[in-house]
Amino acid sequence: MDNIELMTDVDILKMSDDEYMNDVQLAFFKMRLQSLEDEMVANAQKTTQTFQEQDTNYIADPSDRATLEEEYALELRTRDRERKLLQKIRSVIESINNGDYGYCEDTGEPIGLKRLLARPTATLSLEAQERREKMQKHFADG
Repeated sequence: MDNIELMTDVDILKMSDDEYMNDVQLAFFKMRLQSLEDEMVANAQKTTQTFQEQDTNYIADPSDRATLEEEYALELRTRDRERKLLQKIRSVIESINNGDYGYCEDTGEPIGLKRLLARPTATLSLEAQERREKMQKHFADG
């Protein structure tokens, strides 16, 4: 199948292990990541536009104003998480361009298609991620 836009997760999973991170898979993941990037940029622009359009000065009721301010705070926290994810997405797209995508940054082993389909920004194999989390928990508890 040459048309990357029409490929599905199932198509990617049907590929043999010998085809791991071939040009088709790299193009598939790059397209998926660029789509996520575009979505987050659009969300940020929409939030900015909404904040600019709304004037909170006219809200006389303190409880209504507090509710609106809480909604703004929640929206800003969401956008901050997306901003961090956007940086990670851009870094991962760069790893595709460099030919490093799909391989664990700790061990160099393949991350695996199932994990990358579930989390295209993964930079660690499941085992390496679990090891890292255990170490973090160990030091946090200690």
